[in-house]
Amino acid sequence: MKESINHIKSFRIEGKTPGPHVLLAAGVHGDEYEPVLTAIELINELPQLLISGSVTIVPIVNVTAYRMSSRYGEDGLDLARICPGKPDGSASEKNAFEISTLIKASDYLVDMHTGGLAHHIYPMAGFMLHPSGEVLEKQRALALACNLPVIWGTDHRPNGRTLSVARDEYIPAIYLEYGGGSGIRKEVVKTYKDSCINVLKYLKMAEGEAEIIAPEKRFWVEDSMPDSGYFQGKMPAPSDGIFVCEKTPGEPIKREELFGKIIDPFTGSSTAILADIEGIVLSVRVAVHVKKGDALGSILPIVEPGKVIIN
Repeated sequence: MKESINHIKSFRIEGKTPGPHVLLAAGVHGDEYEPVLTAIELINELPQLLISGSVTIVPIVNVTAYRMSSRYGEDGLDLARICPGKPDGSASEKNAFEISTLIKASDYLVDMHTGGLAHHIYPMAGFMLHPSGEVLEKQRALALACNLPVIWGTDHRPNGRTLSVARDEYIPAIYLEYGGGSGIRKEVVKTYKDSCINVLKYLKMAEGEAEIIAPEKRFWVEDSMPDSGYFQGKMPAPSDGIFVCEKTPGEPIKREELFGKIIDPFTGSSTAILADIEGIVLSVRVAVHVKKGDALGSILPIVEPGKVIIN
């Protein structure tokens, strides 16, 4: 019985006429709850809105990670690093195989995330800088249609992701990041739902015209440097202790400005964490007990709305 309840559950909604097939995924990490609530609301609302094509919604991708309220499944694996998984593997590997199978059967992918219990992230739509110009342009358009303040294109080479499965199949794919920490932020659920519906309007799948905020009003960065999209590798803590952050997501910051400090409760000593670049704060750590090497936050290297390209 346990074996069967660990499989992912998907919901497919059909429009009245043929069209694209969009996959909306949530719960790749088990401590990211607003995307799950967004998925449930969309399951209830899209049957009245969808006019063409079809939408498959997966509220929880990594089932055992959700049950453990953790980024990792019961096997200790991060599903966002093991795709396309294995049909006969551990719990997370099976779920990775199942979501990868759904991705391969779709025309577009939107994968919804938050910062989990550890990080709070400024609202953004991201994508891999796909080698195919055609796929890349479609991903840019999807990201624009989400109407989030940040658009982030990053290195296309990392494997194991839902987006890398889509990349290999030449399926346009984006991921959303917003919020994190304990509790539920209703504004994240509303923003994600509005974003997904606007994407469907842009694709002519839902009733109404898509409203898209002008590109020049976004903080748009395309960074092809290796592992440019790897949140967990940014601003590593130099020591153990209690992290006191002095900045909030979306706030401007100058190079060498104080980002936060780590206090050692045994000695009372304090280590200042200074910004290594100028830009806007993209994410901050909200899990305050840190170990050496833990990511404390990230800075997007852009100071005003517009587009920056980093090669």
